[in-house]
Amino acid sequence: MPAKIISGKQIAADIRQELKAEVSELRRNQIFPKLVVVLVGNHPASESYVKGKIRAAEEIGMESVLIRLEDTISEQELLDKVDELNKDTTVHGILVQLPLPKQISEQRIIEAIAAEKDVDGFHPESVGRMVIGLETFLSCTPQGIIELLQRSDVPIQGKHAVVVGRSNIVGKPVALLLLQKDATVTICHSKTSDLAAITKQADILIAAVGRAEMITRDHVKPGAVVIDVGVNRTEKGLVGDVKFDEVSEIASAITPVPGGVGPMTITMLMANTIESAKRHAR
Repeated sequence: MPAKIISGKQIAADIRQELKAEVSELRRNQIFPKLVVVLVGNHPASESYVKGKIRAAEEIGMESVLIRLEDTISEQELLDKVDELNKDTTVHGILVQLPLPKQISEQRIIEAIAAEKDVDGFHPESVGRMVIGLETFLSCTPQGIIELLQRSDVPIQGKHAVVVGRSNIVGKPVALLLLQKDATVTICHSKTSDLAAITKQADILIAAVGRAEMITRDHVKPGAVVIDVGVNRTEKGLVGDVKFDEVSEIASAITPVPGGVGPMTITMLMANTIESAKRHAR
């Protein structure tokens, strides 16, 4: 029996309807959630991501502002712009689109964003609070993965989750969130020996390694739930980290690429900005 397709596109659309109602209620109470996206230079992929974020904000009735800056900008000039946005009480979420030009330290910019406006969940304070289970803004892709699992009625408690990938943006945080949901978690990476022997133990397999179709049916236990975070541009178009045609024959559920995790990431960014506006109002 082929795997159930977990449609991130559909689940994200459902959540956005909920967020739209929430924004409408906030606006009636004179609270106007506002996201500011800072785009430095003309990186084609960044342009595409930013357009998606602005469109999503408009769709749910939230205010969004795009600030475009030249790629010749100095680090200090960008830090000054971030500081200005930190001090602007009408702004609830600040997102500086990565990557940044080589003359700018991405880490310095991330740390300069006020933690209470860090709707991307990248600030060390946000990450630290997540690690010890305190309320904070969660990194959007990992948060989106948990939402996908929960809204698809995939049990997490007591299950063995294997995460392939250890990035600060996806691998590490999603492993921690799964742990907080009472899964038993194993993290694999490029130096893991006999990867398939470990991934075949997974009830929930998260592929977040950034290598096209690396996970094949030989890596997957029959009946496992497979979440594919990868987005790889190849000659045949966009593909994930999972060989979809093969794995969908033996998995019980799987996310497609595109239309799986991607739409959830932007939706969680919107949810974090709304949450920030509510905290600010309190």
